Amino acid sequence: MWAKFIACCWLGTRSGKISFFHFFRRTTRKFKFRSTIIVTNSTAQRSLQKYRSGVSIAFAAIRPFRPAHDNIGMAEMASDASGPSSSTASGSTEVSGPPCVLVLGMAGSGKSAFVQRLTSHLHMEKKIPYVINLDPAVHKIPYPANIDIRDTVLYKEVMKEYGLGPNGAIMTCLNLMCTRFDQVMDILKKRADSVSHCIVDTPGQIEAFTWSASGSIITDTMASTYPTVIAYVIDSARATNPTTFMSNMLYACSILYRTKLPFFLVLNKADIVKPTFAVRWMQDFEAFEEALNEARSSYMNDLTRSMSLVLDQFYEKLNYACVSALTGEGMDDVMKVIANCVKEYRTEYRPLYEKVMKEKEELALKENQERLKNLSVQEKVVAQLGPDDEDFVLPSQKIHLGGVEEENAEDELERNS
Repeated sequence: MWAKFIACCWLGTRSGKISFFHFFRRTTRKFKFRSTIIVTNSTAQRSLQKYRSGVSIAFAAIRPFRPAHDNIGMAEMASDASGPSSSTASGSTEVSGPPCVLVLGMAGSGKSAFVQRLTSHLHMEKKIPYVINLDPAVHKIPYPANIDIRDTVLYKEVMKEYGLGPNGAIMTCLNLMCTRFDQVMDILKKRADSVSHCIVDTPGQIEAFTWSASGSIITDTMASTYPTVIAYVIDSARATNPTTFMSNMLYACSILYRTKLPFFLVLNKADIVKPTFAVRWMQDFEAFEEALNEARSSYMNDLTRSMSLVLDQFYEKLNYACVSALTGEGMDDVMKVIANCVKEYRTEYRPLYEKVMKEKEELALKENQERLKNLSVQEKVVAQLGPDDEDFVLPSQKIHLGGVEEENAEDELERNS
């Protein structure tokens, strides 16, 4: 049987002009979506060899998930997944668990490179991060991913099956991943005591994650369980133009007010252009206005100047770090900023979240009480007893052994009661 199968694969490679590996993969992987999240340890180690780039990282620093199943191709399946918000019922503002860093940014700003450098920096400090890749369209990732969306959702198959374009396929993949995100939270809960940080890399098309329902669900689920911060990556080389800089700031402001989470800027590519100009523009409006005047005059200058005055309050408490993902410059500052954002989460966001959840519970209880008042007598009995009660019997389930007169008498007795 296996000889026939291999012969068929070989004939397929001859006729279709594709490699044996790709034909075998097409033959065995017919489904677009797997029902369980796969966490591989060997894949992470192989990726780690590629991404080290001169940084000395010993494999002994990587804690294996299951040493007994460390062979190539073996995977750890998440089972008995619990709900994503099951651990949020406690009313304490002290949230345990590793801080989660959601990395957002425009396409080409260096999000994946920043995740790689941050992962490398944590390994150098003997800290074990937990890395999640949520970009289904990426070809290669330069960091070891513990959970990879590409192992669960096949991006190209989604495009073919539903006739979608690139952005629509990314959003559909995120929606499919979102239906299994409770398994991701369950896996992360098991690793919470052994990892220092959880780093989440998002798709290159920022709007596919930031403004989609799946992105909001993923963000809110993580923020309700663990201390979660937003890292917005900016390309410093392109932000030298005041108009481009203002566009990035407006997008950063919109993300801050949409997520309502602790937020900090990552001024990336400091090895190309030192982002001191951006820091000066945020702190001094006159310096930004001078840069606008030096640029080519256009109708955008007046709008940019006005928006800079509006964002003056946004700049006051804005955390930032000047970073080079290529050389590792500024990573110590990133760790300090993350620590400050975690404190902000515990002191400001968490109490607000618990207050909102308490108000929702009170509102739901009030609505149930008002709805109960408008119920009939029989419906009140059903609502009070419930189907799990041993004495609960629906009126339609009663068996009448007598004739019509006895049945009418029973109905009259029910109406009088």
